[in-house]
Amino acid sequence: MFSTRPRKADLTSVAAKKRSVIGGVDTHRDTHHAAIIDSTGGLLDDVEIPATAAGYRDLLAWMRSFGRLIAVGVEGTGSYGAGLARHLTSKKVTAVEVDRPDRRTRRTKGKSNPIDAIAAARATFAGTAIGTPKTRS
Repeated sequence: MFSTRPRKADLTSVAAKKRSVIGGVDTHRDTHHAAIIDSTGGLLDDVEIPATAAGYRDLLAWMRSFGRLIAVGVEGTGSYGAGLARHLTSKKVTAVEVDRPDRRTRRTKGKSNPIDAIAAARATFAGTAIGTPKTRS
């Protein structure tokens, strides 16, 4: 679909299909970086997708392939993440606005798209990201 590297999770088992998963997305103008975690906060995989309607469809299918998708934390729902947030909500997926990490956190933990996507997923899982996505209307 988007990556040629092997997947980190064995998705053929029944247990994998029934598990609950949470997504996180670090958004940018041309691409978004997404991560998917399990119900213990463990990283299952991450991927970069184009910020297009087709990319959003592929992203949702990719996330759902890991199990029952509970919610997706999205950075920047009022700007670069607006289209993705609208797509997710139109497909009855709970989308949550995630604040970008503050500068101090970024200095101590580093800055990269995968790190930010994982942080968005974990903030959603922990309940610290509870914002309603902006509708831009």
